Amino acid sequence: MANKSRKISVEFGKISRQFEVIESPIPHILVESKKELHGWWNGIDPDGNRECTAEKLLINHYNGCSHNCLFCYSHALGGYFKLFRKNGVVTVFTDFDKKVARQLDGLRVASCGYLSPVTDPFQPINEKYGLSERIIKEFVDRNIPVQFTTKGRVSDTAIKLLKKQEHSFGEVSILTRDEDKRQRLMAGGASIDELVRNIERLADENKIAVCRIDPIIPYVTDGRDDLDDLVKRVVNAGAKHIITSCVDIPRALKRDFYEELEKRFGIPKKEFERLYTEKISGRLHANIEYRRKLFRMMREICDRNKVTMSLCMEFESLDGKRVRGLNREFMSSNNCEGVDVPIYVRREEGERFEQVEGCDGNCLKCHFSDKAPVCGIPDLKKAGAWKLRDYRRWSRDIVEEQNPFRKIQSALANCTH
Repeated sequence: MANKSRKISVEFGKISRQFEVIESPIPHILVESKKELHGWWNGIDPDGNRECTAEKLLINHYNGCSHNCLFCYSHALGGYFKLFRKNGVVTVFTDFDKKVARQLDGLRVASCGYLSPVTDPFQPINEKYGLSERIIKEFVDRNIPVQFTTKGRVSDTAIKLLKKQEHSFGEVSILTRDEDKRQRLMAGGASIDELVRNIERLADENKIAVCRIDPIIPYVTDGRDDLDDLVKRVVNAGAKHIITSCVDIPRALKRDFYEELEKRFGIPKKEFERLYTEKISGRLHANIEYRRKLFRMMREICDRNKVTMSLCMEFESLDGKRVRGLNREFMSSNNCEGVDVPIYVRREEGERFEQVEGCDGNCLKCHFSDKAPVCGIPDLKKAGAWKLRDYRRWSRDIVEEQNPFRKIQSALANCTH
């Protein structure tokens, strides 16, 4: 008797869409993509809620992640992310590589592509659909930098593609040196040995490898000896930079998070309730004294191991709404990812993109500088939350600057008579 197909509904406000669930290799649905590339969610103004120094074109071609990390903030998101949290079903945006290609071909200015800020690009479903490698190829074919962050095994194809583009790099996230703890913190993902091997494989191909010890979880992975040993191991494997943070908790997930930590590690909920007293942007953060002590320790460890360090989205609350980033106290690199990746432009349609000479990619530093941006794009100095339409607008500006007739037209239009 044939198996009946399973259908599932996804709610977006008052709208509900129904999809057929494909059960193998893990439950997932296929969605035709209408997604657009975009920049960071927050700009530096008005509240200071940005620590990401460089611009990025963010790419989430899978929603939901079968690594299923206990602390993942995407569990608090709606839509397709909620579908994974409630039903264990991953969403695959099947044609996103083609959408990416068309969107990039419409641009004259681009920043580094980023796979993926929310869900892992090398989770098991990628072995079936290969979207990560296909999207990386679209960037590399146009000579646009691209990076990835993963807790899975990086494919050989992805590393070979990165090797073709000068400023492309990889980030490998390793939570702890203790494999038993790692397995209790996440349902899937690669072993610690395999993750360290990712770093070695990137380094062997002369590609910069960044290690994210991110997030550190109080009472679980915050021991000095454990962190010291982990930093030593990844630096010996070839990591050139360390990114770290202290886990924060979406307020909607607080109860579940505390209960799971008590169940998995025997840490009483009251310990976290005493520690997590700061509310920033809808999330609970460990108190600032604990975090400063933790980050001072990490900076000492990284300095001793001769590797640069930065923080990821760590803030101090100023007045309940405005915040100040902590990287100014603890970061030892120029850019927060330890890599200087310039803005890329192309002057003629159909040409490959080329780096802007003299640009180090640090738009946040440029924001606080009195100097004009070397990229010639005033908006980027604002360190804002940019959309694809902004990149298109900047691209039109480049076209007009290249066309003397259009410059004359623009000047005449602005004349006052």
